Amino acid sequence: MSVQAVRNTPVFLSACLRQPVSHTPVWVMRQAGRYLPEYRELRSKVAFEALTRTPELAAEVTLQPLRRFELDAAILFSDIMTPLQGMGVDLTFEPGPVVAKPIRTDAQIDALPELVPERDVPFVLETIKLIRPNVPRGAPLIGFAGGPFTLLCYLVCGRPSKEFGAARSFLYAQPQAAERLLDKLADAMAAYLGAQAAAGAQALMLFESWAGLLAPPEFNRFALRAVRRTMAALRSTGVPLIYYVNQGSALMESVADLDVDVIGVDWRSQLGTVRRVLGPEKAVQGNLDPAALFAEPDELKRHVDAVLDAAGPAPGHIFNLGHGIWPETSPDAVARMVDYVHERTSLAPFSRASGTES
Repeated sequence: MSVQAVRNTPVFLSACLRQPVSHTPVWVMRQAGRYLPEYRELRSKVAFEALTRTPELAAEVTLQPLRRFELDAAILFSDIMTPLQGMGVDLTFEPGPVVAKPIRTDAQIDALPELVPERDVPFVLETIKLIRPNVPRGAPLIGFAGGPFTLLCYLVCGRPSKEFGAARSFLYAQPQAAERLLDKLADAMAAYLGAQAAAGAQALMLFESWAGLLAPPEFNRFALRAVRRTMAALRSTGVPLIYYVNQGSALMESVADLDVDVIGVDWRSQLGTVRRVLGPEKAVQGNLDPAALFAEPDELKRHVDAVLDAAGPAPGHIFNLGHGIWPETSPDAVARMVDYVHERTSLAPFSRASGTES
């Protein structure tokens, strides 16, 4: 690829496709929200659910971190439970999601309707349309959804849990019912993410917050099977696809042949090891421990260096945290991290990892 082509394509999208980049792109999971003073000021006036359902406000929250930091991608401000509400699931945020009637029977699964995004969550699509023309520096917008198994955890358990025992035992006690529910959720998330791409999202990410609780055989049978179904339906969108599974160290071999462009990696895994397991056809995203943002400035640089060194010089690394940013994090630390990643990896007049001269 020519240097001119590299410069004309946002570095985040190029890295997703393992193409040469001028610097390692960086964004932060949960970058739109609770650690930013400007978000907290807005949140003091508006309830969380109203923020996610009001396009002008959701767009504003999405753009806030891009105005403050030189981030290479924006991510839609929303919630993984939003499409479930669109499907008629009665839930509240207390502050985590609480489902009024947990879904555990065949009749409840059958009664769960398909999701029609234009009808059921039109405000999400309108938010994307408001964001796209206004993203600073033309940074790409990432659309997202929750992984099918993660959504099953909330639907079956009814509320957040450390172990999600009711959901995990459901897989063993009613495996056919679990597969049917996962199929419904997989199809719903495919429709939801496909509509986000049609509205203007330039990459799509599936967050699997809880599948790392599963042993590889159960992950393969239930969670990964559903993810394959979702991602297969999204290939026709033509945008990069990203899959992140929290606590997924033991699952990298399972996802190595998943038809996605990028695998998100939490901080418990060494990126060099993950890249060897995944092979050269996958980009990786991650994986600084969110706690490292509390280190002294020089120490933070050392931790950033460790992630970049582990990722190596091959194309296809997107710098990120290994999980969502903590609410107590100082924005100054985020700024230092973002600026240092750019400073450390900018190799102009050469395109990183290709050695192509300008």
